[in-house]
Amino acid sequence: MAKRDYYDILGVAKGADADEIKKAYRKIAIKYHPYKNQGDKAAEEKFKEAAEAYEVLSNPDKRQRYDQFGHAANAHSANGGGGYGGAGMNMEDIFSQFGDIFGGGSPFEGFFGGGRQSGGGARRVKGSNLRIKVRLTLEEIANGAEKKIKVNKQILCNTCDGTGAKDRSSFQTCKTCGGSGAVRRVTNTILGQMQTTSTCPTCNGEGSTILSKCTVCHGDGVVRGEETISINIPAGVSEGMQLSMSGKGNAAPRGGVPGDLIILIEEIPHETLKRDGNNVIYDLHINFVDAALGTSVEVPTIDGKVKIKIDPGTQGGKILRLKSKGVPEVNSYHRGDQLIHINIWTPKALSREEREALEKLQSSPNFKPNPGKNEKSFFERMKEYFE
Repeated sequence: MAKRDYYDILGVAKGADADEIKKAYRKIAIKYHPYKNQGDKAAEEKFKEAAEAYEVLSNPDKRQRYDQFGHAANAHSANGGGGYGGAGMNMEDIFSQFGDIFGGGSPFEGFFGGGRQSGGGARRVKGSNLRIKVRLTLEEIANGAEKKIKVNKQILCNTCDGTGAKDRSSFQTCKTCGGSGAVRRVTNTILGQMQTTSTCPTCNGEGSTILSKCTVCHGDGVVRGEETISINIPAGVSEGMQLSMSGKGNAAPRGGVPGDLIILIEEIPHETLKRDGNNVIYDLHINFVDAALGTSVEVPTIDGKVKIKIDPGTQGGKILRLKSKGVPEVNSYHRGDQLIHINIWTPKALSREEREALEKLQSSPNFKPNPGKNEKSFFERMKEYFE
């Protein structure tokens, strides 16, 4: 069954801004929240569907990929990573959005364990995303490329293996939350007792505290370092396109989830070829004698030089087409063409002999836009002159 359009799910236009998207999701989340619709599987599915749509449309990078590729955006991320990730959302992921939507916490947190704790477990922090630029030649764009990039980022501390502790005996179960990462309290309301859950203020939701911190990372579990990352760039990418590699961003403190690496594509201008979508344009300059008599010339392409034929009487402004000599579409077998624009080159300086030859031919009807049918042709006059 085909997925519904994310904009349709939230009931917003494609040009909707962040506030409109947030308001639309808030309305749907309240309407179909599982607490208000206990046992209603259809409402639960709509709740999850709206959460997935918001997870994509509220993220500028994911929204850009969705607008460009639709639900197939996962296929357009480097090394198969990135994409949306929305399809695999569970209730923990969904409730984690509510801090943004409801200004610091979901109004339903008390009934669902605070959202950020799964079954009362400790919270896992996610590392921040990284952005880098990768510059590609036209040939690399057309054929795809593998780039090895050195990235300066947060990496796991080797001394403590990312735990932040001096040794394993340095960990202690948090006395405030008992290792759950969350504290609960019960309050009396007109509806009866209500239990609310919040992140433990002592351990910040981790469930444990460190007695002796690592002397290298000072308890953070991460240090500044460098990593060489291999990036597979698919053929057909374009200037400004963003690719994503899941888990290749900054490492997270104390065993959290690493962030993503966002790759921004930059095109290096080619010396002679210009890109126009999937087509490639080349300006060919020939003199008017070659244009009149016809000739063969070599022209550059992405795949190397090729020889083309210029027919006699070729006019300036004519466009020749070399099929499938352009840039391929991303993840497609279709490839654009190379368009050769014919430009007639006129010499600025002439020798005496060249000038005399041209002056004799200047009155020829064939040098006029509409040559007379009964006059000698240009080729006949040229033959007479050189004989």
